Amino acid sequence: MNAQWIPEYVDGLPTICGFEERVAQAMDRTGPFYRPASGVQFDRIQSAFSIALHMHQPLIPAGGDDLRTAVVISNLAHMLANPSIGDNHNARVFHQCYKRMGEIVPELVQSGKQPRVMLDYSGCLLHGLCQMGLTDVIDTLRTITCDKAYRSCVEWIGTAWGHAVAPSTPVQDFRLHVRAWQHFFAALFGLDALSRVRGFSPPEMALPNHPDVFYEFVKTLKDCGYRWVLVQEHTVERLDDGRAVSDPHIPHRLVARNSLGQTLSITALIKTQGSDTKLVGQMQPYFEAKTLGRRTLAGISIPPIVTQIADGENGGVMMNEFPPKYRDVSVEASGTQTPPVNVTEYLEYLDSLGIKEADFPVVQPVMQNRIWSRFEDGAGPEAMERLIADLEKADHRFHMDGGSWTSNISWVRGYEHVLGPMQQASALFAEKVLSRHIASTDPRYRRALFLLMTAQTSCFRYWGEGLWTDYGRELCRRASEILTRDF
Repeated sequence: MNAQWIPEYVDGLPTICGFEERVAQAMDRTGPFYRPASGVQFDRIQSAFSIALHMHQPLIPAGGDDLRTAVVISNLAHMLANPSIGDNHNARVFHQCYKRMGEIVPELVQSGKQPRVMLDYSGCLLHGLCQMGLTDVIDTLRTITCDKAYRSCVEWIGTAWGHAVAPSTPVQDFRLHVRAWQHFFAALFGLDALSRVRGFSPPEMALPNHPDVFYEFVKTLKDCGYRWVLVQEHTVERLDDGRAVSDPHIPHRLVARNSLGQTLSITALIKTQGSDTKLVGQMQPYFEAKTLGRRTLAGISIPPIVTQIADGENGGVMMNEFPPKYRDVSVEASGTQTPPVNVTEYLEYLDSLGIKEADFPVVQPVMQNRIWSRFEDGAGPEAMERLIADLEKADHRFHMDGGSWTSNISWVRGYEHVLGPMQQASALFAEKVLSRHIASTDPRYRRALFLLMTAQTSCFRYWGEGLWTDYGRELCRRASEILTRDF
């Protein structure tokens, strides 16, 4: 077998494990990956902007009338098969949204422009597209990912395979999601393409703020080879005083500290608050960036960067207004004082100036300042839990549920009827598989992992009740059944 190749499917399931060494070797490669072919004259520009498109469709047990035996299919397939239900008539538009950047980017490049876009597709979606036979989507994405003519224009961002939210997903499972996405991406687009994936996009922009959970989150990203993470402005605070970030348009150093006193850090790009789809759909980051001037960081003049992410397919603005606006702005901004760039390309420019992560302003997840001002360094998990309980009792606004794209949603409270089965399936996987060191090449491992990760998608919690909750509970039941029966 070619050591540089990973199969897309094994025993009828997407390749989500079993090739850890090859994946790790790809992520161990060093750059620069984008700067040599960039074409952007960073030393001459005033500012820059970057947009990312997030795409996701969950997998659901809907391939049949009986929930307990229905085949697990993409929600997109279910939408196409049932166009008269709800908003399912949008399915064909979604299909076009998933492939259109593979058509727009080459069109712009061939006309002499320098378009930029970052792509964040969940593993669930990529598998669903393959399962449906939508090779037109995969082929166009492969072109802009692998063809050297477009390589500097498109940057993929890693994510969790099953679109699991980090604050309420067991840390060992979240790590499996991260590696699974890398596996399947490499299978579809190649290990060389995977080596260029250096940023991470947390599903639902959900950032854990419990110190021990957040530390493991950052450790997972760093262990898996990621250099930077995209975070929402209101999910982080300044390290020194717990106040809001003062300048979101430069990179920050996101620090993780746990109850044992261990620390890690990772570069963070900050997405500012606002209506995501409208901001990206109307290319507002460009117009905001045009109002900004150069900054001084570590004694060196640099251009600031405005970074935004939005769902790439949801809502009328993204469906209809985004394509022509993206084309117009790419034409207008290319080669100007405010060009489009991708994040790793920008960070590699800072590298060339000698600017390091240690030079960035420091932030941490929200509400941690209140912990560290009272916590004895290294006092341990039990002391941490006591302090958190005291803080929650004293102030109902204090919580360790994490933060996400909106500050009024918790991914923990109110979802006990779904989280219970999820936690049971996770505990079984830990007991039957992880603690016994079952090889990730074992077919039983792959079957159980596929169902566990599919069950942990955020959609089964986001909707909160009804059929979507039933889908989540059924997937958990299947995962638990396999783990109980086969191990």
